[in-house]
Amino acid sequence: MTTGPFPEALRAAIKASRLSLDRIQHRLALRGVTISVATLSYWQSGRRRPERPESLEALRHLESVLGVPQSGLSALLGPPRPRGRRCRPTTMMPIDALWARRERVANLLSKVDTSSDLKLGRISQHDRIEISADGGQKSVWVRQILRAEQDGPDRWALVFETEESDVLPEIVNVRNCHLGRIARDHEANIMVAEMMFERPLTRGETLIMEYQLVFPEGHAPKGNNTFARKFRLPVREYVIEVRFDETNLPSRVQQYSVPAGDETPSRRRNLTVDTGGGVHAVALGFGPGVFGIRWEWPNR
Repeated sequence: MTTGPFPEALRAAIKASRLSLDRIQHRLALRGVTISVATLSYWQSGRRRPERPESLEALRHLESVLGVPQSGLSALLGPPRPRGRRCRPTTMMPIDALWARRERVANLLSKVDTSSDLKLGRISQHDRIEISADGGQKSVWVRQILRAEQDGPDRWALVFETEESDVLPEIVNVRNCHLGRIARDHEANIMVAEMMFERPLTRGETLIMEYQLVFPEGHAPKGNNTFARKFRLPVREYVIEVRFDETNLPSRVQQYSVPAGDETPSRRRNLTVDTGGGVHAVALGFGPGVFGIRWEWPNR
């Protein structure tokens, strides 16, 4: 259950529960989850694994039915396997591939060590963006759960780009990591930083990492009223929150996604701002591609 792989861990959990696949199916049905016995059998044999959003939701309930800690099984899945002709070439997509100013980003990345990136599975990502009363982006709080797919990864390469700001943000409130080398392009407002782990991870080990990007007072960039995360590898769960100042709420908010290889958003969804001035969107099994939230101000 600690190191996996997923099929072996699932078989061990089922055996420990002393439940047959039929009984497990029945208990899942009581929770409103429809899944076949054949699918459960395929999962524990390794012939298939849960990857679609509905399968990941079923796995969450399955963990509860089997008495497994939350995410105890899903954390062993690693990144989804590429499917279809379109996805195959994107599995080795360069880090700079999804950025508009690729040459600028590539130049900064050459100044840090990115060798750990492909060794890390993206389990979960949570971004919280704070918007000031004048519409500027004050800060971005980030929480990531990463899983070592091989022995040895010891850092995360952070890439951040902003617009309409004369300064780049500071990286503060760092948890379970520390800052390594930082490369900045002040002319293009792009920054690359090494987020160093406390030690190299072993295969199957997970890490919860947090940090915050904060702009100095009076320098919050207005940008294009958008915040988006670029995923060159799939992420199992992505949560994006935007919190607006209650004195200045947007007239319209929308989530959107752009799969790798597309030039325009393929999916849009209107979002409702809550009573506290916040809005959020969730993506499951997303990537490669771009997922974000954009907003419009009244009378602008």
